[in-house]
Amino acid sequence: MAKEYTVIIEKDEDGWYVSDVVELPGCHTQSKSMDELMERTREAIKAYLETESEPDFTSQFVGVQRVEV
Repeated sequence: MAKEYTVIIEKDEDGWYVSDVVELPGCHTQSKSMDELMERTREAIKAYLETESEPDFTSQFVGVQRVEV
């Protein structure tokens, strides 16, 4: 059965897209395109799950807010 993961995507100062999988600490990757980033992210999740046990999270990702100060 497939499981959904929350992925946060940022673009760094050199133009690379960087993904971080919220539920899997240390599971991240990067790419120059969004399509390749999502493919690499799926591969990173599969590799993580093959080598690590999935953390038992009881919290649920709610969202991201931008705040201007």
